[in-house]
Amino acid sequence: MNKGLLLEIPYGTRDFLPKDAKVKREIESKLAKNFSLWGYDEIVTPTIEYVDTLTINNRSGIETHLFKFFDKNNKTVALRHEMTTPIARVAASRMSDDILPYKLSYISNVYRYEQTQEGRQCEFYQAGVELMGVAEALGDAEIIALAIDSLQKVGLKNFEVCIGQVDFINGIMQQMGLSKEKQYQIRQALEQRNLVDLARAVEDTKLPKQAKEALKSIPMLQGKEEVLEVANNLALNEQSRKALDNLHDIYTLLKAYNLADFVKFDLGVIRDFDYYTGMIFEIYAPMIGYPICGGGRYDKMLSDFGTDCPATGFAMGIERLMLALAKQNDLEENIKENQKDVYVAYADNKLTEAIAMVNELRAEGKVVELAMTNQTKQQAQLYVNNKSFKELIYLE
Repeated sequence: MNKGLLLEIPYGTRDFLPKDAKVKREIESKLAKNFSLWGYDEIVTPTIEYVDTLTINNRSGIETHLFKFFDKNNKTVALRHEMTTPIARVAASRMSDDILPYKLSYISNVYRYEQTQEGRQCEFYQAGVELMGVAEALGDAEIIALAIDSLQKVGLKNFEVCIGQVDFINGIMQQMGLSKEKQYQIRQALEQRNLVDLARAVEDTKLPKQAKEALKSIPMLQGKEEVLEVANNLALNEQSRKALDNLHDIYTLLKAYNLADFVKFDLGVIRDFDYYTGMIFEIYAPMIGYPICGGGRYDKMLSDFGTDCPATGFAMGIERLMLALAKQNDLEENIKENQKDVYVAYADNKLTEAIAMVNELRAEGKVVELAMTNQTKQQAQLYVNNKSFKELIYLE
């Protein structure tokens, strides 16, 4: 037996040592509380699902990233790679008699086989919500507003919400008569923010020069409301114009929430799942080169499970949120908030009194730890300093 291997963990996984685990749990508790305050009920789904369920609307794009294996009946199952699809399955199969809308939340671990990076492993943790049964812009505005409010509740102060619209890009490509293969290439380049690949894909078309320049300009369509006016000049069909009207309606509602200052339009934003059908958004924090939260509208997913129902939602990465807080020096505040209150230590023959003291303090709601053996005061103080207790009570 390779003893060294016994001390290793699989690629793409990590251990949370007590300090990080405590901060992680506190962030998750704050998020869960805030989701509940907005009327979202928690839902829990299995860690494993049938592969056909997880790939129902995204087979070509996601199957290579799944951790797959066989059950005892030789059916192919996989660890869930995100939570939206399993929740859509539950909503379509077990909640059809409930009154719409469904407002569901979750905090779960998910698994995606990919190259690891700072803030993202192959096993990672997400918190999010799904709003099902609301087709109007009000639903999208609530989802964005809840995401902003939740980030504020956990202590993140500096971040930006970038909003786009799938139908704006799709409408433009369709009005230009591009093939499905070419549309896929352009979407891939936009998703990866790869301007070189975008230019290469666009130039490899028979479009007139003006149309090519219009396509290559999409990633630069970023800013406040004036961007919608510029984009309107590119939107020559009803699909793209309706997409821009939808973004305007969402932005107007976010003004009513007093949250518009956090928002900018980014009409080149593309999410990494095929199921999005309308508004999409990503949230970025300084010094973090990838989104800490993302989501959007996915009106066709539930129909794939046999129930026609519009839906919108978001997911935020817990590890990425911890990293963003650390970069903004707010993680220490979370750590301080989570310090244990009191360490009760005792000299020889003082154990009974120490237990009585611990019971009394815990009845007052304090987080208290009892020493597991008698100690000198110096030994107790060393333990308190190492474990970051707020107070030492020493009985002698």
